[in-house]
Amino acid sequence: WRTLLLRIGDRCAEYGGSADHKEHIETCYGVLSREYEHSEFLLQCTEQLPHKIPFFGVLIGLINLENEDFSKAIVDTTQANLEDALNRDRIRILLRFLSGLMCSKVVVPSSIIETFETLLSSAVTILDDETGNPSWQPRADFYVYCILASLPWAGPELFEQVPDEFERVLFGIQSYISIRFETDEKDFMEDLWERIQALSRNGWKVKSVPKPHLPFEAQLVAGKSHPISCPPPKGQEKHEADMKYPQRLRRLHIFPMNKAEMQPVDRFVVEECILDVLLFFNGCRKECAFYLVSLPVSYRYEYLMAETIFSQLLLLPNPPFKPIYYTLVIIDLCKALPGAFPSVVVGAVHALFDRISNMDMECRTRLILWFSHHLSNFQFIWPWQEWSYVKDLPKWAPQRVFVQEVLEREVRLSYFEKIKQSIEDAAELEELLPPKAGPNFKFDESNELSKELIGLIRGKKSTYDIILWVEEQIIPKNGALDVVSQTLLDMGSKSFTHLVTILERYNKIISKLCPNEEMQLLLMNGVSAYWKNSTQMTAIAIDRMMGYRLISNLAIVKWVFSPANVEQFHVSDRPWEILRNAVSKTYNRISDLRKEIQSLKKGLQVAKKNRKELEEAKSVLEIVEGQPAPAERPGRIRRLESHVKNAEDEERTLEESLEAKGVLLARAHEESKDLLKLLFKSFVDVLTERLPPVSMEIDNENSEPNEYNVGELEQWCLCTLGYLKSFSRQYASEIWSNIAMLDEVFHPLIRKA
Repeated sequence: WRTLLLRIGDRCAEYGGSADHKEHIETCYGVLSREYEHSEFLLQCTEQLPHKIPFFGVLIGLINLENEDFSKAIVDTTQANLEDALNRDRIRILLRFLSGLMCSKVVVPSSIIETFETLLSSAVTILDDETGNPSWQPRADFYVYCILASLPWAGPELFEQVPDEFERVLFGIQSYISIRFETDEKDFMEDLWERIQALSRNGWKVKSVPKPHLPFEAQLVAGKSHPISCPPPKGQEKHEADMKYPQRLRRLHIFPMNKAEMQPVDRFVVEECILDVLLFFNGCRKECAFYLVSLPVSYRYEYLMAETIFSQLLLLPNPPFKPIYYTLVIIDLCKALPGAFPSVVVGAVHALFDRISNMDMECRTRLILWFSHHLSNFQFIWPWQEWSYVKDLPKWAPQRVFVQEVLEREVRLSYFEKIKQSIEDAAELEELLPPKAGPNFKFDESNELSKELIGLIRGKKSTYDIILWVEEQIIPKNGALDVVSQTLLDMGSKSFTHLVTILERYNKIISKLCPNEEMQLLLMNGVSAYWKNSTQMTAIAIDRMMGYRLISNLAIVKWVFSPANVEQFHVSDRPWEILRNAVSKTYNRISDLRKEIQSLKKGLQVAKKNRKELEEAKSVLEIVEGQPAPAERPGRIRRLESHVKNAEDEERTLEESLEAKGVLLARAHEESKDLLKLLFKSFVDVLTERLPPVSMEIDNENSEPNEYNVGELEQWCLCTLGYLKSFSRQYASEIWSNIAMLDEVFHPLIRKA
């Protein structure tokens, strides 16, 4: 199908807002009319390029004039796909495709009405069944959203062909909107409904939706229209509705509305096209950028495109795809539209920077990571002098912290002197640069124990010999952990590879010295002191040590929430990066074990099937028509017996591995449960300790030197609460599965707040 898509694309490469639709459609029709047997390929092309659905609808409509069986197969397959679709994006695209086929006289308009009413009925039934349970509303909303999202394509035709039935659908949607659970602010459903109502008042005129069927209308009307029927949607699971049916877009209103001069419904249509391209070309950055800059739209949409991409990048709790995908797409768009898009990105960054104090902490972190990576692809050029004023802000001010963290990330992606040179027009910001990276080895050449340990390692002594030496020479004199950890870190300080090699070879020595959490906390203090000038190496070293089981995830949580690190919560990402890594690694272990268990189960099924087939083949050889096998068959029987035995051994091995992985998974679940409890208890403890009572008045002038002033206390609380929200969103399903345990944990904070 990709070959067919390329052939159509080559013939119709200029299909866009100002192209001659008729000429290109006729060219593509000439290609497709000779390949009627490839209807399924055409359907796949439609799902991969949904912004061209009106175009594909006309092609099928023209083929319908000569080959009704072909178009009927298309309609039937689409209906079957719609019935079986579990992917919410596929359902939405298929409904839009059916709308396009209706405009080209391939599908009966009343069938579209019937489909809409089926979805609407399912949505109302869900709310009736789940009265008083707003957590289940996302699924019902999704069904109605699918209807609303297809109306810019289907509405004009339905309004003309079946006005009474169409009015009935709109009344049903209005009734549904009125019985939804109310929210404090206008949500995406109410916003989209208002846009559709405005479209209705405007006579269903949508400029942003191409109408390539109009030049062919006199021909298409002669074709046979096919009916469809849509049964109620499958799947009645009643849990995690908000995760199964997440909101597709939460708009970031970055730019003034006049930057994109189009009607509200046209903005929605262009957003849908942009989101579809991002969806279907994820992993193909070049193709994604190509289609984004060539949408069949007559408006200038660079501002809306940037706003939509940033909305996806900063979507909570998680973006639809990895942040690096959006980073690369933005880079390619800047290169594809050098005269327009870079200035739009600059405007977006300035607008987001101005609102950084009101931004969610998770979004701030993503914006920092994106911005530093983006600048690294454009020689780190930025008008830093416009932000030089942040140097005079308090060290905890969000804008100052943002600039500080961006510069720190840039140094990771380049080197200190290069980044210092890039801000030479804003020399005031040099104060915000991180220290020049380098180790801070506390022992000099006069320390005999450290020198002797280095000699043992360079002399390639075994780990066992070194452990004996440590027990005999260092432990009696105290400070064993300090000497060993600092020396090993120094020997691995040249690069990440050196560090990993040292830890891999000599982790048993550290493990011997860190049998409990107390010693692990001292080890992390030593790592932090050694790499005090490098946040990156501190995070990497602790992460690797956790990977080698030298440090537990619980010890990392306790270390992050130690007094020294708590003081850094609102001025640095250093402790949060280490905490994110630890929690992520814990849950990645569970994910990896689940995948391994699933793979083992599949392998076990195959092994059982193979053994059964071999046993059946052996029995056939042993007994032929009820008689013992001829004498010449014993050799074949012995070979089959050998194969059966091997199959039994393989099956037994897989069962043992599956059992072992099951034990590991159960242990990992217990570890994650303990981690979750300690994590949120630590948040509660530090917040209840620092949150002042509601009635308390803080005297900023007479407060003790070690206490926070009002502004700093507020910012510390906002940052800490922000990260609490971030972890809560990230691991929502785990929280709900342990809600009774966490309810007890949060009671002190609830009382204090």
